[in-house]
Amino acid sequence: MLRVGIIVLTLMVMLWVVAIWRAVRNEARAEAAFPPEGQIVEVDGLPVHAVVMGEGPDVVLLHGSSGNTRDMTFALAPILAENYRVIVFDRPGLGYSASFNPDGETIEEQAEILQKAAAQLGADKPIVAGQSYGGSVSLAWAVTRPDNISALVLIAPAAIPWETPLDGFNQLASTSAGSAVTLPLITAFAPNWYVEQALDQVFAPQTAPEGYADHFGPGLTMRRASMHANAKQRANLLEEVTALQPRYGEIDVPTEIVHGTADDTVGLEWHSQQLIDEIPGAELIELPGIGHMPQVVAAPEVAAAIDRAAQRAGLR
Repeated sequence: MLRVGIIVLTLMVMLWVVAIWRAVRNEARAEAAFPPEGQIVEVDGLPVHAVVMGEGPDVVLLHGSSGNTRDMTFALAPILAENYRVIVFDRPGLGYSASFNPDGETIEEQAEILQKAAAQLGADKPIVAGQSYGGSVSLAWAVTRPDNISALVLIAPAAIPWETPLDGFNQLASTSAGSAVTLPLITAFAPNWYVEQALDQVFAPQTAPEGYADHFGPGLTMRRASMHANAKQRANLLEEVTALQPRYGEIDVPTEIVHGTADDTVGLEWHSQQLIDEIPGAELIELPGIGHMPQVVAAPEVAAAIDRAAQRAGLR
């Protein structure tokens, strides 16, 4: 039995070593294929990746969980760049922005560092628009940095405390041990069909549009550090939203909310339909049949909401 145990242990160590090698190789390939789209802004010694395009009133776009700038630059940012100066950020720990909190960056910490990055780029009081988790960060920006925002646009935002538990993968990936053991295997061996299937699940009931994966670069999301940072943020989000919710009534900038009626990830009725009663003057646009990714599959409608917010703020 001892000999069998030694053999099994040896094989496990060999598998882990191979996984680390393949993970490093796959990460390097992903970064070579999908380099930073924009520039690196240093904020308090931390690199923040920003894509800037267009001219006009400033609009900041914040992506959701497991995302990066490329989610917003696929469809929404090019539409907006015809009339606005658009700044798209990688949130801390994702894309090419650094992670700085070993316990996971809170939504208020992210709002602070991204607001400072926007100010460095000359956007002292932008329209702030965020999708899903990025909507939570946008809410934190509006509440905690009210002098540095002109209008707020929330796209399928995670805004109201929920009751469903965190999924098993993110529970595991948020821990140091789970990250060290599990994530190298995923980065090393996850097949392309699995990644494509996961993308379609995010877009359901739609599917990822043609060309989206080639633009977005799923390999960036599959990097070990990105998955770990994302999982830590997800693990802490419920507590952070619960603490922030009592302050939604303090938001006094024009607020537009866009949410698909078929969103099974962040439910319309639970989140946005309750949220409009908590933010004074908030307006809600429901998109029939649209799932969790309006910024991609309904980009013109989201751009129209940003136009309305700009008009209400006197920027257009």
